[in-house]
Amino acid sequence: QVQLVESGGGSVQSGGSLRLSCVASGILVDIGSVAWYRQSPGKERELVAELPKYGNSNYADFVKGRFTISRDNTKKTVYLQMNNLLREDAAIYYCNAGITVMNYRWSRPVQQNYWGQGTRVTVVP
Repeated sequence: QVQLVESGGGSVQSGGSLRLSCVASGILVDIGSVAWYRQSPGKERELVAELPKYGNSNYADFVKGRFTISRDNTKKTVYLQMNNLLREDAAIYYCNAGITVMNYRWSRPVQQNYWGQGTRVTVVP
């Protein structure tokens, strides 16, 4: 019943900005580490940024200084602020999170990995 839903993708001019959002919904106990990945046709899915629940963020070299990952635990939302977008940034962006849910069959919490459905980012000249 837990799911992640991304939004905020679209078409943007080269050098422009977008902010992606990822909202967790459903019955959950806790959200741990979160991350953004992206995938272009013919390429492997690659890590863009990651952020623990408590700790410092990490970025891939190709977005460092341009992208910022953040989270609002109250809203159960993860953000990716994307500035100075380049042609090579065009991809489908996916959010990922380790989410603790209650396993009622065994009456104990368990952490599971969740992926969003992805949101497409297009960069035009």
